[in-house]
Amino acid sequence: MISKFLQPIGFMSVAVLAIATPQMVLAQTAPHVVSPLELQKAGQEASNVRAQNVATLKGFLSSAEATQALESAHMNPVQVQNAVAGLSDQEAAQLAQRATKAQNEFAAGNMSDHDLLIILIAVAALILIIVAVH
Repeated sequence: MISKFLQPIGFMSVAVLAIATPQMVLAQTAPHVVSPLELQKAGQEASNVRAQNVATLKGFLSSAEATQALESAHMNPVQVQNAVAGLSDQEAAQLAQRATKAQNEFAAGNMSDHDLLIILIAVAALILIIVAVH
C-alpha cells in the first residue's frame, strides 16, 4: 500500500529533476554579468581617478602661497601633503573638487588671496582631521 502511494511521488521527483537539471547546468555555464576584463578596467579607472584627485590636492597644497599659509597656521606642509594619501577615494574626490573650485574662482577674480588662503587652511585641516580619525 505504501509503495503505491510513494510511486507517484518518485515519478514526480524524477520528472522535476529531469526538467530542472538542464536549467541548472545552463545557469552554471552562462557568462558572468560582469566579465573579469570589465572588472579590471573599472578598477584601473578608479585607480586613475584617485591618482588624479590626489595629484590635484597635492598641487593645491604645494604652491608657495599654500606653504606660507600652512606655516602661518602652524601646520606642517609636508605632513599635510603626506596625509592626502590616507584619504578614502570619496574624501579625496570631494576635497579635490573643492580645491579645483577654489582655484577656478580665484583665477576668475571671484575670490581674494585672503579667501583662498582660508579655504586652503580649511582643506588642510580637514585632511589632517580625516586622516587622524581613520
